[in-house]
Amino acid sequence: QLQASGGGLVQSGRSLRLSCAAFGSIFSIHTMGWYRQVPGKQRELVAGITDGSVTQYADSVKGRFTISRDNAKNTVYLQMTSLKPEDAAVYYCRADIRDRVTMTVNGYWGQGTLVTVSS
Repeated sequence: QLQASGGGLVQSGRSLRLSCAAFGSIFSIHTMGWYRQVPGKQRELVAGITDGSVTQYADSVKGRFTISRDNAKNTVYLQMTSLKPEDAAVYYCRADIRDRVTMTVNGYWGQGTLVTVSS
């Protein structure tokens, strides 16, 4: 249901943009978000955006990361700037999707995309 892309190796201070497209039986998409996880730690919320485009960010990324969505493409983006080594993680997208057949809302995770930041 969710396909993430855009991860890679980047130098500290540089930028990277992640994308996550939803596909399948979609009536509407509610909240979309990006999480990240490093080995040995819990997955943490990086940024979220509602269907009304209200955004929230983890304190550690405020002012550096920007989340946005394109509803026509069922896609959420995470623009990451001024990357730091501590931003390195596997990034996962998540979306709450209302199925167009059953009209129920379920949460889905993308497969994860690895971001590596070299110092």
